[in-house]
Amino acid sequence: MVAAAAAVAAAQALWGARRLRLFLSTVKPGIHVPQAEPVAAFSSSVTSAKVAVNGVHLHYLRTGGGEHAVLLLPGMLGSGETDFGPQIENLNKKLFTVVAWDPRGYGHSRPPDRDFPVEFFERDAKDAVDLMKMLKFKKVSLLGWSDGGITALIAAARYPSYINKMVIWGANAYVTDQDEEIYRGIRDVSKWSERTRKPLEALYGFDYLARTCEKWVDGINQFKHLPDGCI
Repeated sequence: MVAAAAAVAAAQALWGARRLRLFLSTVKPGIHVPQAEPVAAFSSSVTSAKVAVNGVHLHYLRTGGGEHAVLLLPGMLGSGETDFGPQIENLNKKLFTVVAWDPRGYGHSRPPDRDFPVEFFERDAKDAVDLMKMLKFKKVSLLGWSDGGITALIAAARYPSYINKMVIWGANAYVTDQDEEIYRGIRDVSKWSERTRKPLEALYGFDYLARTCEKWVDGINQFKHLPDGCI
């Protein structure tokens, strides 16, 4: 029992540190990391809107007026405002038009509640591309981390003529036995550190966050049972 508890604690610490480390890697030393706040907390130059795409209403933040369109793709349970505050504020608005989206069931792209069929990454990739086409962008570059990085990879593979450039970090191409153990260790969000949980709990409320995290763990572990654990 003690060994099992230690393993779970280590898994939670590893995942929490990974998420925070990757998030903080986008921020220069000394810059405050914003917590989840109402969209109005951003400057007036940021537009918040929803648009109907593939049968759902997808929420996005938009800023800048540059010719180079960039889509920001958040990680597991994330949203544009929780995962990309520094980029929304600081990317060059003369060079770029920046769009930070909330995948269906995440952030403000609710309803519907988030679910995880085996093709959920492919569904997100299609939603992301179709959103940008709906917004009249002829081509787009992708910045994605964690699950957003996986979505970006799939989007680039399936829609190569539409993707200009791509930066991804913290993504994985398959699920291993070690990954499965880590995912099980984060299933119970009540055991997360407050620092890791707080921004997402402020966005979702505890019940939705807890329920969706459990579904995400089941969803990502589906790939463990495919050949080579391939996502």
